[in-house]
Amino acid sequence: MNLRKIILMMPLILLSVSAYAEQATAVKGVYERLDHMKFSFDGNQVEVIEFLSFYCGHCYHFEKAIPVIRGNFPKKIKWTTVPIYWGNGSPKPGEAYFLAEEAGKGEEMKKALFQAAIVDKRDIGNIEVLDDIGLKIGLGFDYSRRLRSGEKAREVGEAILKSKAYNIDETPSLIIAGNLKTSPGMVKGSADLLRENVIIMLKSLFGSEQN
Repeated sequence: MNLRKIILMMPLILLSVSAYAEQATAVKGVYERLDHMKFSFDGNQVEVIEFLSFYCGHCYHFEKAIPVIRGNFPKKIKWTTVPIYWGNGSPKPGEAYFLAEEAGKGEEMKKALFQAAIVDKRDIGNIEVLDDIGLKIGLGFDYSRRLRSGEKAREVGEAILKSKAYNIDETPSLIIAGNLKTSPGMVKGSADLLRENVIIMLKSLFGSEQN
């Protein structure tokens, strides 16, 4: 591309950047803007990154809100789950989730891990417990073998590094459109208020025509 064409295109490029910056500023709701991360929204679909811990009661309660949020915006949300853990928690539940996700059973594993940890009070850091969970959702010997070998340990480590990059200090925390962070601590610690806040943010992002 020659210099003349680049010069002619510059006003369009600047206008586009300005439009996205204005769009980010206009988002309603309660959130923190992460200035070191890039706002990313193409006007059609938005990525929501959910940082969670399978040991976390707030995450368990918020899990029920996710279908409601996604149902308000059919095919407009790319929902990405990033499992992390705190303190004495184990990386193994995250490894189990990544193995299940690869097999197309990520959602089943997510629900089963929450059920085991929060409701049934089982030790989800225990390999035998994770074997049992895998068996119940239809994962076989290969899952068990790969879990024991630590095949997904690197992905869990990358998830922890990603949480640090986004300044995640509680779970669940959501990153919307690349750099808009919201969490229960910003809305009185309530999973229900977090759900409503996320819907408000997404409606203002997509436009008031959304139902």
